[in-house]
Amino acid sequence: MPKIKTHRGAAKRFKKTGTGKFKGSHAFHSHILGKKSAKRKRNLRKSVVVHPSDAARLQRLLP
Repeated sequence: MPKIKTHRGAAKRFKKTGTGKFKGSHAFHSHILGKKSAKRKRNLRKSVVVHPSDAARLQRLLP
């Protein structure tokens, strides 16, 4: 069996934590920011742990 290649697009967006979970950034923070409150935009800056249902897919992309 050949080695599994890392999906480079996913590697630029997600990092694996020490416990094996995946960390990424929030969606909805790239444009159309005028109508969003400062509090909402501030909270979107923080990183977020990926939901377990999506983490299963990321496991294949980032071996």
